[in-house]
Amino acid sequence: MSTSTTASVSTHILDTSAGRPAEGVAVHLSARAGRDARWQALGGSATDADGRCKDLPALPEGITHVRLDFAVEAYFEGNTAKKQADSQQDAPAHRDSGPGVFFPEVAITFAVVPGEHYHVPLLLNPFGYSVYRGS
Repeated sequence: MSTSTTASVSTHILDTSAGRPAEGVAVHLSARAGRDARWQALGGSATDADGRCKDLPALPEGITHVRLDFAVEAYFEGNTAKKQADSQQDAPAHRDSGPGVFFPEVAITFAVVPGEHYHVPLLLNPFGYSVYRGS
């Protein structure tokens, strides 16, 4: 990959409700060359014990927009029993008789320019999330 003609992307997820990295979250990467172009699925990965995806696919040349799709519902469903057993959960599993996870998926779309690296951390809890361009 030539960094002068392509952009690169990395991400990690922190579970702010547990105060630790979110392990095992599926992350899918898509890209397009222009705002009117169709999205092209490039592949995916899952977060490791440190909450990082270290093997996301490289971006092809000409990409201007990237989308990261995080499948967070399965992560929270798998961790509910553990959190309850640890008695560290600040919010009840079912608030207002609704689902235990308000955002089952998180899709982040951002613009890129060739030669730049984009690290996009996701701060996550069952009822909200925040993202930013990291370093």
